[in-house]
Amino acid sequence: MGISEKFSTFCSNLRMTNTVVSNVQYRYKRITKQLNADFRNIDSDTMYSLYVGSYDRGTAIHVSDIDMIIELPYSVYQQYDNHNGNGQSALLQAVRDSIKKTYSTTHVSGDGQVVQLNFDDGICYEIVPGFINKDNKSFTYPDTNNGGSWKTTKPRAEINEIRNGDNRWNNNLKRLCRMARAWKDQWNVPMGGLLIDTLAYNFLDQWEYSDKSYTYYDWMTRDFFIYLKDQDPNKKYWLAVGSNQYVYRKGNFEYKALRCYNISLEALEYEENNQNWSANQKWREIYGTKFPD
Repeated sequence: MGISEKFSTFCSNLRMTNTVVSNVQYRYKRITKQLNADFRNIDSDTMYSLYVGSYDRGTAIHVSDIDMIIELPYSVYQQYDNHNGNGQSALLQAVRDSIKKTYSTTHVSGDGQVVQLNFDDGICYEIVPGFINKDNKSFTYPDTNNGGSWKTTKPRAEINEIRNGDNRWNNNLKRLCRMARAWKDQWNVPMGGLLIDTLAYNFLDQWEYSDKSYTYYDWMTRDFFIYLKDQDPNKKYWLAVGSNQYVYRKGNFEYKALRCYNISLEALEYEENNQNWSANQKWREIYGTKFPD
């Protein structure tokens, strides 16, 4: 197997299966239908909800969480904004109680900024109640921390810019984002999905081979780790792709990037010497068992 075929197979292996996608969509519609019934008194499993996060950006892999915003009426915002005490927490509990009418035996929790719905197959839904703002692009959503507050998110701007970058760079952006997630899972790297996507975008924006394809993915791996390991470890946040909102670091990822940069050099040396099996073991050391043996 040559470099192109190896990485093409690897990228295919990272995608959700049709069965998983079907389950994701089925659950999404059931959640939407219940929340629309309770908060809008309408019978619809598609209106007033949208996928956000890595799933809608197209950068999710087989083990990713599913993020969604359920758009609630402005009257609900007014109700909980005027609530005695932590209205944001009360809103999340109301959304949680609604979802439990459909998924009564599934673990549902509401805390922080999302309602979490955990299924036995490992898929976790993170549901954010949101209110569309006057710009018709951004959403106001609740944050229960520190007594409660309202915050703003711009998921559509992030989704659009990832799509634009992927088109500009020969479909390499979304693939690199997925590959980076496989590395994150393999090495337990403390990085959120939006930070991964932002750094992958910023990397390809300055990489000289961003218009190439799978044949360059061994070099893309090496050079992306150079980019990651050389980030300022004291930097606390980056500007998210598309929205320019702050996306914060969760921990130090630079050292693990350095280690995997060194492993990638070993893999490249094996590739150059036609030691195919040894090279594959090094790529699998970086990316896990989804990389072909």
